[in-house]
Amino acid sequence: MTFGLKGVREMSNIINYSSWENKTPFGAIKINQDIRISVEADESYNLKNIKWIILKDDNKVGEVDLVRESKKYYQGEFNKFNETGLYFYYFEVEVDINGNNRKLFYGKNYNDGNVCEYSYENLNKYQITVHEDFKIPLWYKEGIMYNIFVDRFNNGNRNKKPSNPKENSFIYANWSDTPMYIRDKNDDIIRWDFYGGNLKGIIEKLPYLSKMGVSIIYLNPIFESPSNHKYNTGDYKKIDPMFGDEEILKELIEKANTKGINIILDGVFSHTGADSKYFNKFGNYDEVGAYQSKDSKYSSWYTFNEFPDDYKCWWGVKDLPNVNELNKSYMNYIIYEEDSVINKWTSMGIKGWRLDVADELPTEFIKEFRKELKKNDSESILIGEVWEDASNKISYNERRSYLVGNQLDSVMGYPFRDNIVSFLKGNITSKELNNKFMTIKENYPKESFKANLNLISSHDVPRIKTELNYDEAMVKLAVATQMTFEGVPYIYYGDEAGLCGGTDPDNRKTYPWKNEDENMIEFYKQSINTRKQYNVLINGDTEFIDTNDDDVFGYIRFNDKYEKMLILVNRSLENKNISIDIKENTLEIVDIKYSSNKYLEFISKECEEFNLQISPKSFNIFNVTNHIEV
Repeated sequence: MTFGLKGVREMSNIINYSSWENKTPFGAIKINQDIRISVEADESYNLKNIKWIILKDDNKVGEVDLVRESKKYYQGEFNKFNETGLYFYYFEVEVDINGNNRKLFYGKNYNDGNVCEYSYENLNKYQITVHEDFKIPLWYKEGIMYNIFVDRFNNGNRNKKPSNPKENSFIYANWSDTPMYIRDKNDDIIRWDFYGGNLKGIIEKLPYLSKMGVSIIYLNPIFESPSNHKYNTGDYKKIDPMFGDEEILKELIEKANTKGINIILDGVFSHTGADSKYFNKFGNYDEVGAYQSKDSKYSSWYTFNEFPDDYKCWWGVKDLPNVNELNKSYMNYIIYEEDSVINKWTSMGIKGWRLDVADELPTEFIKEFRKELKKNDSESILIGEVWEDASNKISYNERRSYLVGNQLDSVMGYPFRDNIVSFLKGNITSKELNNKFMTIKENYPKESFKANLNLISSHDVPRIKTELNYDEAMVKLAVATQMTFEGVPYIYYGDEAGLCGGTDPDNRKTYPWKNEDENMIEFYKQSINTRKQYNVLINGDTEFIDTNDDDVFGYIRFNDKYEKMLILVNRSLENKNISIDIKENTLEIVDIKYSSNKYLEFISKECEEFNLQISPKSFNIFNVTNHIEV
């Protein structure tokens, strides 16, 4: 017996099992819910026993001898998932090979849900996420999010001049100028650059956002800070004067609410700015900061290796001193006090928070933040910046449990972006794309998957148009997928107007008012309208389809009302003929006016197999309804 890559045995399996097909229920489960599995065995072997081994973290919590139910199938049930968190499992198979008893180990194939034999030392175990019973607010799950980098979106002042410009800052002469950083020889930014976007500018454009179909606005940080991005907070309880003040924020919240739009803020709580009232390294605030004196009331918030210049900071950036998030004084200020940061802004009407670098925040901090937030408004939302699979993220040697019902409601969907971009660029096949999405769907609680932020651009990655080599047809395929997929669509300001941009600061250009790509804006509007027109695209479940073609990605959105929508995405430059087996259904083409390709005429008929021709670089949306005899 020989083992290859990652300890996988290089011969056929004695048992066959797929967590996507042979486990009930599928995916994550609620606490105290039972699981039943079925394993197929190769009867040509002298099989002695199949054990199902269940672990919580690294501790064995269950060992189930599978019972033979038929000639080939062995089944078992486990009902002691009595704690939230991650459980793992594998199979231990005892077999007689040429008169010798052998013990073999089976875990999850790295590419899909199928079982694979490994050496014990290299076992890739199956994962089960066990969570509390929780619900994400409907306004969020059913929403369309629009992310605004405030300085770059719109200046609402009549004279179009920046409000309250900062000392020694660089103000661009023209709104359309290309952003740049002014750095010294050590590559440190020595003068921050601004265009003058502000909260008034967002108020001015609310009709535009509403008409497009936006229902959630997520603002990058708006609190006082010396920078244009505001991730180096100066005062958590004060709006940056360049953006406006509390009265203008209240006006934005109220006017947005009248249009059915909620506002979410960005909270940066793992670090502050060095130029802040709390640290006050440069003496720009009246209060005594931690850098200035060990007797400062903020001194315990920070960790000094050698006072005052050697202190812990975020990724070694001296402008971002780390805070001790679990410090009692800090937690009171951010979370507990009557006028805490959470309570101050949430009571004003803010509907939720996005936690910057959530993987650097202690679990207890996130839990307490959530408790206070929900106490203030049970319909509020808490989002975390997590770049990987958020169900099993390991951060600083700690396995995190963001999605078990008592921490984050939603996370930034960077895996969604990575997956769809990889497919459209030809780096993975449609089947590999299916498997990547299925893995996330299996690991996330159902509510978390429906609340996942499906982004294709952000201020931290190249814009989608640049990422896809300025190929507008490919961009439309990404957007069409985003708007028909399970989860919350996330639009980075300007993407809908055809804005391009590479890495920071190029991805933070100003919105191109009066120079928009009107065709792309119309495409976004119609895409959003289609999503809202068909409830199954908002609330339905997802079944991924094997199209048997590397270039055509397919999935069905369905619900318990017998509504189904079939989506096919062809990335290639060729016409594709696709046959899909969907028994006892009726197929009708949805008239998607914004498609860049004309659909072939298709007569609705009852059939067991759909034979479809898909045009090059096109997406197709079909209404598939179950045929029900009356």
